[in-house]
Amino acid sequence: MSLAVQLGIVVGYLVLALGIGVVAYRVTTRSAEDYYLASRTLGTVVLLFTTFATLLSAFTFFGGPNISYRAGPEWILVMGLMDGVLFGILWYVIGFKQWVVGRAHDYVTLGEMLGDRFGSRGLRGLVAGISLFWLFPYVMLQQMGAGTALAGLTEGALPYWAGAGLVTLFMIVYVILAGMRGVAWTDTLQGLFMLGMIWAAMLWVLATVGGPEVLSEGLGTNAPEFLALGGGLYTPQFIISQAVGIAFGVTMFPQVNQRFFVGKSATVLKRSFTLWPVLVILLFVPAFLLGAWAKGLGVEVGESGNVLPVLLTQYAPGWFAALVIAGALAAMMSSSDSMLLSGSSYFTRDLYRPFVDPQVSDRREDWLGRVGVAVFAVAAFVASLFQPGTLIDIGSTAFGGFAQLALPVMVALYWRRTTRTGMLAGVGGSQAAYLASVFTSLLPSTIGGWDFTLVGMLIGLVLTVGVSWATHAAPDEDRTVYFEGLEAD
Repeated sequence: MSLAVQLGIVVGYLVLALGIGVVAYRVTTRSAEDYYLASRTLGTVVLLFTTFATLLSAFTFFGGPNISYRAGPEWILVMGLMDGVLFGILWYVIGFKQWVVGRAHDYVTLGEMLGDRFGSRGLRGLVAGISLFWLFPYVMLQQMGAGTALAGLTEGALPYWAGAGLVTLFMIVYVILAGMRGVAWTDTLQGLFMLGMIWAAMLWVLATVGGPEVLSEGLGTNAPEFLALGGGLYTPQFIISQAVGIAFGVTMFPQVNQRFFVGKSATVLKRSFTLWPVLVILLFVPAFLLGAWAKGLGVEVGESGNVLPVLLTQYAPGWFAALVIAGALAAMMSSSDSMLLSGSSYFTRDLYRPFVDPQVSDRREDWLGRVGVAVFAVAAFVASLFQPGTLIDIGSTAFGGFAQLALPVMVALYWRRTTRTGMLAGVGGSQAAYLASVFTSLLPSTIGGWDFTLVGMLIGLVLTVGVSWATHAAPDEDRTVYFEGLEAD
């Protein structure tokens, strides 16, 4: 199949998504709330699929199958069953309360919600700064995935930098135009497309090789350990650490957390988090099985390569492989556009507005947000050219960093006695400990097989509760914000 046809399929998909963005731009007002939250009007299908598509990134399409290829299909338990269920529960426990509070007080970001409750510009800026710090490598992760995928699809004819640059340029144009409404609409299309393509890929491979019996025989020959549950990488400590760290981290991802504000009604929220585990399993099972099957089929993948494009190149025609890669790009772009949009809102609402210009007009804030999208995307693209670390390393590190925010936020939402000092201690202390474990040798990355992510989360919980218990509320704190005058209907 010619390079022109392969790229035509991918570019055609990008143009279709861009068309949706143009339509969204024409109905989006020039207000920050409409640009960032679509005026809180999303229904069940769009909210469910925009959250779904936002989470399904390069880590899912490439990192997950790579783990299954190298360590076995139990990664389905970590991401599919455990995180599907865990995040659904957290969406209810944290997300629903956050939706109620956000609707009552018109909050746009997590930092805004916390800063108002605790009367603290510093806490607001700290949460935004931490979020942007961890968001940057995850945006870069999507660009790395896009560059690698397109280079693999075209067998190097389109170099890594060109593929990453193409997708980055598209994302900048799209997000500047579309805002949350367009992102959510396109996410729905992308979510359905990627779900359909990954199932089609699984069925295609099954039909091509001769059915599940052939695949089982191949695993028995080339990777017999894959036929037994557990062992190797998959210790109980590893599985639980990864599942808890990823689920709690996802809950604090800016692009996910901000979706807790956008539901049209309580019914929309309840339907969405109830259906969530089913949707997640429908995607992860075929994606990660393909990775394990590739091992049984004897597919050879380089140390830094991604198994899914290699598998499809060998067992599917070029046009079909291009469609599946377009689905993977859809996953990456649906994450990246949401990250850029949320990162822009954290910059304008939680850093620029409180620290630079408290009286900034809504229209100027909207303009600053669009410029911020371009600056953030270009900076991440430049960093992605150096490919610092593998997809898994970068993704896992970001998950753990965001997970440190979850327990202090949960305590604040439900415990009246929480104080500003306690929040600053819990958020700052857990981040400091986690950073020391990741970037220095002062603290270990694991303790007894348990990832330090969990240890850092416990440090944050203990500090938030303990320091709050030992301190008094500041005069400008407002305990009523999360507990009075709220309606769930």
